Amino acid sequence: MRLDKYLKVSRIIKRRTVAKEIADKGRISINGKVAKSSSDVALGDELTIVFGNKTLTVKVQGLNEITKKEAAGDMYTVVSETYKESY
Repeated sequence: MRLDKYLKVSRIIKRRTVAKEIADKGRISINGKVAKSSSDVALGDELTIVFGNKTLTVKVQGLNEITKKEAAGDMYTVVSETYKESY
């Protein structure tokens, strides 16, 4: 499944266009390698996403084409969530 679609379906990022923009700016990596929006996501992959002052690392648990809002959280597990301090 494409990275931008996975992020939207899993509801990590609410809109696919936003997921595409973030990926194309080099702020998402898959297993430590910078990923483009068209990169393939597989089960067990570790995604690291940088949102401004927040860095989120998740492990892919499911690759559903469509999912209900309540089940979206089952598609991944959060490995770490860190915040940069701003002064």
